[in-house]
Amino acid sequence: MISVDTFRQWALALPDAVELPHFHKTSFRVHKRIFATLDEKEKTAVLMLSPLQQSVFCAFDKTIIYPVPGAWGKQGCTVFELGKIRKTMLKDALQVAYEEIAEKAKVKTKK
Repeated sequence: MISVDTFRQWALALPDAVELPHFHKTSFRVHKRIFATLDEKEKTAVLMLSPLQQSVFCAFDKTIIYPVPGAWGKQGCTVFELGKIRKTMLKDALQVAYEEIAEKAKVKTKK
């Protein structure tokens, strides 16, 4: 089981990561782009993965890692249930989401 505070610490430990509000959730951003959101009440995190990365993580256990319903889920936004997922799995997924968004932000600023 991963606590909300632990998730927050992991996300903020990533280079240049900042925490900002995002509607009724907390977002974690790098270069102004969201790589993860945290729903403290539901004890879930949503990570911004590519569709391919999403399929890899969801293959582990679709009851605790699954696409966000609707269009955002089809684009790779993936729910992780903090109370049920292994620490190593979530740490890996968080790093992948961070790198995915940081790379996109870097490419966008070069244009």
